[in-house]
Amino acid sequence: MTTSRYTCPMHPDVASAGPGDCPQCGMALEAADPAADDRAAYDAARRRLAVGAAFAVPLLAVAMGGAVPGAAGQWTQLALAAPIVIWAGAPLFARGAESLRTGRLNMYTLIALGVAAAFAFSVAATVAPGLFPPAARGGDGLAAVWFEAAGVIVVLALLGECLELRARRRAAGAVRELLALTPETARVLGPHGECDAPVDELRPGDSVRLRPGERAPCDGVVLSGRGAMDESPITGESRPAEKGPGDRVVGGAVNGTGALIVEVAAVGGDTVLAGIVRMVAEARNSRAPYQRAADRAAAVFVPAVVAVAAVAFAVWLAAGPAPALNHALLAAVSVLIVACPCALGLAAPMSVAVAVGRGAGAGVLVKDAETLERLAAIDTAVIDKTGTLTEGRPRVVRAAPAGGVSEAELLRLAASVERASEHPLAAAIAAAAGPGALPEASDVEAAPGRGIAGTVGGRRVRVGNAAFAGGEAGGEARAGETLVHIAVDGAPAGTIALADPLRPGAREAAAALADLGVSVVLASGDAPAAVAAAAEALGGVEAHAGMLPQDKARLVADLRARGRRVAMAGDGINDAPALAGADVGIAMGTGAGAAIESAPVTLAGGELAGIARAIRLGRASLANIRQNLVFAFAYNAVGVPAAAGVFYPLFGVLLSPMLAAAAMSLSSVSVIGNALRLRRLPL
Repeated sequence: MTTSRYTCPMHPDVASAGPGDCPQCGMALEAADPAADDRAAYDAARRRLAVGAAFAVPLLAVAMGGAVPGAAGQWTQLALAAPIVIWAGAPLFARGAESLRTGRLNMYTLIALGVAAAFAFSVAATVAPGLFPPAARGGDGLAAVWFEAAGVIVVLALLGECLELRARRRAAGAVRELLALTPETARVLGPHGECDAPVDELRPGDSVRLRPGERAPCDGVVLSGRGAMDESPITGESRPAEKGPGDRVVGGAVNGTGALIVEVAAVGGDTVLAGIVRMVAEARNSRAPYQRAADRAAAVFVPAVVAVAAVAFAVWLAAGPAPALNHALLAAVSVLIVACPCALGLAAPMSVAVAVGRGAGAGVLVKDAETLERLAAIDTAVIDKTGTLTEGRPRVVRAAPAGGVSEAELLRLAASVERASEHPLAAAIAAAAGPGALPEASDVEAAPGRGIAGTVGGRRVRVGNAAFAGGEAGGEARAGETLVHIAVDGAPAGTIALADPLRPGAREAAAALADLGVSVVLASGDAPAAVAAAAEALGGVEAHAGMLPQDKARLVADLRARGRRVAMAGDGINDAPALAGADVGIAMGTGAGAAIESAPVTLAGGELAGIARAIRLGRASLANIRQNLVFAFAYNAVGVPAAAGVFYPLFGVLLSPMLAAAAMSLSSVSVIGNALRLRRLPL
C-alpha cells in the first residue's frame, strides 16, 4: 500500500502531494504512509556524498600533506573543493537560501552561511591575496585558506543526511515487515476446482484453502476444518489461536496444523493489517506534548546561534591572537556548523515513530503521540469482565423456565430477541437454542448495560438483568455464572445461566500489571457472585458488580478525582462512556466498533496481557523522548560555547570547522539511533 502524500517528521502539519523539502526546516519529506519504502531522497543524497567524498580525499591530502606547496597548492585545493561545494552541496545551499527567503531559519541556514563564508574567504585569498592585510598573510605573502574545511563540512553534512534518511526508513520497518506477511497468491476454490490466484484478485465471499504452514492471504471466517494459527506478528500473542468453523482469521497469520477452508471477509485496504498501517501513519504524524518545549527552543535557536557567531567573530578579531582574522573566521564558522536544531526537532518525533511501529508489531495500536505519554503515567487499570477478562464466548450451562414456559421455548424466545444484539451472551443463547430458523423479533429496543426487548409472535419479550426483566424467577447465579432473566408480557418466564471462562493467561496478566505498580479494578454489569469469582481468580483484585454504563464512567471519574491515572479496558458498547472518560481507553480488537472508536489504544489480539504491553511501551517511549531531549539540549549547550572559543583560555584549543561538522551530523544521527533502540524493546 502506498500513498502520494508526503510530510515532514519534524513538522507533521506540512503536507505535499510529492517528495521534496520541508519549507520550514529544509529536511527531506517522507511518505506519510509508513509502509511506503521511498528511497528517492536517500539515493540522491548518497550519489552526492559519493562524488563529494571522491574529491574530498585528495583535497585533504593536498591541504594537510603539503604535496603541492604555495600558490599552486591553493589553486589545486580550489579546483578540488569547487565540485564539492558547488555541485554536491547545491541542495544544502538551496535549502539555506530558501530559509533566508521565507524567514524560517533552520539547520541549513547555518550550514549555508558557514560553508559560504569559509569558501568565499578561501577563494578571495587564492585569487587576490593582496586584498588581505599583512597580519593576515604568511611569510610567503599568501593568506590562509579553508577549502578543506568547506569541502569536508559539505561531505559530513551529506553523510549525516544519508544516515538520517536511512534511519528514518528503518523507523517504519516494523510496519513494512507486517505488510510483508501477506502472501502474493492464494489457493482459491472455484466452481471448476482449485487454482492459485493473485491475492489482489480475491473478493469478499470467495473461498480459499489454507494448508498447514501457509500464511492467510486475507481476513476471513473459517468455513470448515480445524487448526492452530500463529497470530503473534499481528497480535503479539505467542500462544497459537485455535481455529474452527465460525472463527475469525487474520491475514498474515500462519496456519500451524490442520487444513482450513476460509471465506474471504476483507481484502486490500479493508484488512486488519491495512487498518494497522493507517493507525500507525496517523500516530507517527501526531505531536507529542513533550515536543512543545523543543519547538519553543527551536524557534529562537537559529537566530541565537547567528548572533553568537557574530559576537565570537568580533571578539576574536578584536582580542584574539595573530592572525586575528583567521581565528575570528574559524570561530564564527565553527559556531554556525556545530549547532544542530534538527537534534531538538527530531527528539520526540523519531521516538514516537519507532514506538508506534514497535507497538503495532506487538498488537498494541496507538492512535497518537499524546497517548504514549499518558500510558507512561497509568497507575490503575479498570477492566471490564465479559469479552475483556473472559474469552467473550460464553456458553449456556443451564436454563430454568418458569410460568409454564418450556426450556426450548425459553431459549427460542430469548435467542430471537438477542439476535439483534452484538453482546457475546447473545451468541451463546442463540447457539443453545439449537439449529433451525428463529422467529423474527420486531420493535427491538436495546438498553446498554441492562438488556434488550422485542416483540416475538405478538408477545413482548425482555431479556437482561433482574431489574430490566422484572423478576427473580430461576434462583441466584452460582460462582462464575452470569444469570440472564427473561420476561414475557411483563411476567417472569425464567432464567438462563451462562459461564464464560477467563482468557488464558488472565491471572498472569494481572500479575504483570501489579509488577508495573498498576492496580487492577474489575468493573462489570454481571451479578456479584460471577464478578467476585472472576476477581478471586485474578488474585483478589478490587471488584464492582452490577454496573451500568454510567456507573463504569462514574467509577473512572471518581478514581481520576482521587489523583489516579486510569486506563479503562473494555470491548462492548456499554464500555464506550468509561473508555472515553479514562486517561487512556483501551479497546479489545475483538470487540464492538463503538468501543474501538472510543479508545485511543486498541489491542489487536484482544488479550489482557496487551494492557501491560501498552503501559511498558508508553513508559519506554517517554523515557526515550526524555533521553533524546536531554542529549540534544546538552549537545548544543556544550558544542556552541566550545566552537565560540569559550574554553580556549583554559585549554588553548579551538574546535575546528571539520570537527564541528562531524559533531553536527552525528548529533541528529545519535538522536535517531537512540530512538531506534525502541525497535528491540521487549514487550
